[in-house]
This record gives sequence, C-alpha cells and structure tokens, in this order.
Amino acid sequence: MLRILYSSIFKEHKSLDYHPENPNRLDFAIEGLKAKNLWQNVVEPNPANIEEILEVHSENYVERIRKASQMGFHYIDPDTYVGEKTWNAALYAFGAAREASLMALEKKGIYLALVRPPGHHAGKSGRAFYASTLGFCIFNNVAGAAKLLESLEGNALIIDFDVHHGNGTQEIFWNDENIIHIDLHERDIYPWSGYEWEVGGKDAEGTKINIPMTSYSGDDDYIYAWKEIVMPIVDVIKPKVILISAGFDAFKGDGLATIQLTEEFYRFAGASLSDYSLGVVLEGGYGIGLEKGLPAFVEGYLKGETGKETIRPSYEALKVVGKVKEILREWWEL
Repeated sequence: MLRILYSSIFKEHKSLDYHPENPNRLDFAIEGLKAKNLWQNVVEPNPANIEEILEVHSENYVERIRKASQMGFHYIDPDTYVGEKTWNAALYAFGAAREASLMALEKKGIYLALVRPPGHHAGKSGRAFYASTLGFCIFNNVAGAAKLLESLEGNALIIDFDVHHGNGTQEIFWNDENIIHIDLHERDIYPWSGYEWEVGGKDAEGTKINIPMTSYSGDDDYIYAWKEIVMPIVDVIKPKVILISAGFDAFKGDGLATIQLTEEFYRFAGASLSDYSLGVVLEGGYGIGLEKGLPAFVEGYLKGETGKETIRPSYEALKVVGKVKEILREWWEL
C-alpha cells in the first residue's frame, strides 16, 4: 500500500533569489516517482492548527514565524528564508506529516508526506543544540507526527537518514523516554551535533541513538550500520508505525555533503522495513537524491527484497559502529 500526501501549496514557499531548498525539489521527487510508476494514490493533506504545532514548538517561536511570513520575503537567519506563503505551506507540511502517521496506524503501508519546508533542524524555540541557523527548516514536521503517535500509542520511533543530524528532533524529545530517535548522518558537518555520546537526557538515556558516519561513506558502510544497530533496535521495539525523517541528500552527487550513497542503500533500507507500517516525511535532498534515492526507498519497501547479502564495510565504518554499540549496550542488546 502506497499513499502520497502532496499539495501544490508546498511550492508556494520560495525564495526570490537562488536557494537549494526551492520548489524544484518537489519536481525532482515527482519525476523520479513517475519514472518508476510510483506516483499514485495522491491525496491533498489538511493543514495543522496552532494547538498541534504548540505541542512541539514554543508559542514565541510560532508567533515569530507567523509575523515573519506576514512581512514578505526575507531571511530569518543566514540560510533560512520565509515569504508571504511560508506560514500556510508550513501549516500544511506539519498537518501532512501527522496525517501520514495516522494513515500508517490505521492500515499497514508506506505513507509519504512529500512536503516542504522541511523540519528536522527546527527545535522547540527555533535553533537547536549547537546550530547557528534553522538549516532551511520552519516547523518540525516529524516531531509533530511523533507527538501524535505518542498520544495514541504511548511511544514513537523515528529513524532519520538525512545526511545532516536531526538536531531539532533530538532537542524536542531529549528528555522524553517514550520517543526513540535513531539518526544516521555524516559526522562533523552542519549542525555539528549527533555524536555517539548524545544518548538522551535524564531518565531518557539510551533513547537517542546517533550513528555519525565518516566522510565519503558508501552503501556498504551504511548497510552495515543499519544491520548492526538500526534493525536490532527496530525488531526489539516492533512498533506499529515507524516514522522516517527521509532526507536523500546523502545520495552521491546530491550536492551538500560527501556521503556516497546510491539506490542500493535506499532500496535496502526500504525493504528492511517492509514488515512495518511507515510514515515517511521528506527532509533534505536537492536533486539526484530525490530523483533516484526516494523512488528506490519506496520501491524497496513495496517489493521487500533487500538485495545482496555480502557487504564490505570500510575500516572507518567498523570503528564507528563498534563505538556506537559499545555505548548503547548499557540500554540495548547489540
């Protein structure tokens, strides 16, 4: 079962000058999905209301975004812009993520919230942890979905494989033992967080799981980390729904980082989760990652075939995974 939550409203959040986070991103995604006959069951989402957004963001931050949008196009920090249509697009993006999680709860399948502006760098009051900016993000869409699942199920599991660490998501749920947040990303780049020792706040230790991969890591490195850490935790929890913070900027040549993934990893990741219902929320990806990586992930999930069994991770990947497992063994059997 595949359903896509999409609206042309998401294209109305746009810059007056060049910016990598622009409406064309959605065209890349749609063209890639159409090429694989995956552009199907497309539904228009509903906007979130203010009360729902206030479950994860402070009132001051939400009001700041509302007022900034009314002022028309301008930058609210060195790399994040708003325009007159940003507020509306952000409400719909937040609402679409929540709807995707509800649909996933009702019937097993993959429910793709093809949204923008993205969200995983947005913390409770805006910038999170050590980040100097919001990193193109407005409201934390996947956090809203997780909060909804927590209210219905008592817990939630988020897997974030965007090439950048989901610092906003981690900050929002830092002290929440009911939200498991697994984050696989490139080490030592923006937002300069997501290290192995960041495991959650008091009474929530072990619920924030970071796998910071070294520069130029490839498919085998990521597949190894996924098999050794991600899937053992998933299979212990056995959640009704898994939320995916789905960034495809780790795809080779996508432009904003050095990780060298191809369709192989994304197909494997999707297939490995095929026993579970997924609420997938778009984060990063700026070109080829959306065109090739996104459909590979969806196709992998629908076919359920993980591909090759033999992998050859690099020495650096072995070291990272070993260190993460050593830290997490206090809470997980890895």
